[in-house]
Amino acid sequence: MNRNFIKNDSRLLNLLLYFNLQFMTIFYLFGIRIYFVLIAIASVFNEKARFWIKGRKGIFRKLKQEINSESKIAWFHCASLGEFEQGRPVIESFKEKYVKYKILLTFYSPSGYEIRKRYENADYIFYLPLDTPKNAKRFLNIVNPSIVFFVKYEFWFYFIKEIGKREIPLYLISGIFRKEQRFFKKYGRKSEELLRNFKHFFVQNDESKRLLAGINLNNVSVTGDTRFDRVYSIAENSKKLPLIEKFKDKSLVLVAGSTWKPDEEILLRYFNESNNKLKLIIAPHEIHHENIVRITKLILPNLKTLKYSDANSENISTAQVLIIDSIGMLSSLYNYGDIAYIGGGFGKGIHNTLEAATFGVPLLFGPNYKKFQEAVDLINLGGACSVSGHEALKDKIEHLTDNLENAVFIGKTAADYVNNNRGATLKILNFID
Repeated sequence: MNRNFIKNDSRLLNLLLYFNLQFMTIFYLFGIRIYFVLIAIASVFNEKARFWIKGRKGIFRKLKQEINSESKIAWFHCASLGEFEQGRPVIESFKEKYVKYKILLTFYSPSGYEIRKRYENADYIFYLPLDTPKNAKRFLNIVNPSIVFFVKYEFWFYFIKEIGKREIPLYLISGIFRKEQRFFKKYGRKSEELLRNFKHFFVQNDESKRLLAGINLNNVSVTGDTRFDRVYSIAENSKKLPLIEKFKDKSLVLVAGSTWKPDEEILLRYFNESNNKLKLIIAPHEIHHENIVRITKLILPNLKTLKYSDANSENISTAQVLIIDSIGMLSSLYNYGDIAYIGGGFGKGIHNTLEAATFGVPLLFGPNYKKFQEAVDLINLGGACSVSGHEALKDKIEHLTDNLENAVFIGKTAADYVNNNRGATLKILNFID
């Protein structure tokens, strides 16, 4: 079974809510059960599916053991790591401001939970149980949250319905809505009714507010994207990486982050054929051994290549390509780049552009970026550029390296965009207050 079977944003299960039939809830619940069976089968040979199953095993017993339901609990739910980064500024500011609350953080996907299961600003961290009527009731009986935050586009039918029934304040953080979503279709009445359980929507743009107003939901504030606050904070507190400093020295460096196979093929073709004006740091999305070996085989022998796990102060300064085979470094790596390439643009969509933009570097990425408002904005402002393939990538890189003053100006445009859009976290907390 394909390793992408479990999607970080839970799209597969949420698609079931498209059906506005008399037996919609029965169909949805049946779909949930089938999905669980498929994950269980996939867990035999898929690591991510194994984590998904193992993380939910005995979850209610663990919840009862760890959570004191008499405490005031603020529950934050994220699909995966990307949504966590959006929720994180609110979690940390909320914890600092409302010290009597315990923070419960839940994830849908192993991609979020396994990386952030020791996050120091949450008191309790768990997987979200499967979305069934029984599970929703059991979960809320144990946790008894005083306030709930879902991030971006997490719409779990039974959990939201039960939260609404209990009249617990439920907020959506950094929400973004598009006209093609089920809520705004003729067949989407049941899904539209689900949204009425939210006390307030904090959305990223005016279009989202307009769409919600069109279905008579006016409890909406345009606060922007909380990731701007997060990435600005990252830049202000970025880690010094001595080995990366030695690798860079006085060279120009392209940092390629969260890359997939199509990204790596055009990038490494360019570096194989170029006159080596640039050094390359490549941080692939998947760092398992087989993928690192595959990437290494794409690089010609004349380019000295080094894995970060093998690097030391002696060998790193002579390397031309550095492959990052560990997690947690990317946001600080961009600080050492003169150009940033954001992966994912030849697949479902690009990864986080703001992590790089905040450091003031010109951005490049593939053609599938239009669902990401910040990427569209950066292109319109001139802080980023989309490339359609190898030749376009070559032209853009050579233009930037031949015109360094212009590259610096483009990078400053990207950094100014981040700086000018900060403040969503403060707006959210002021509203709640």
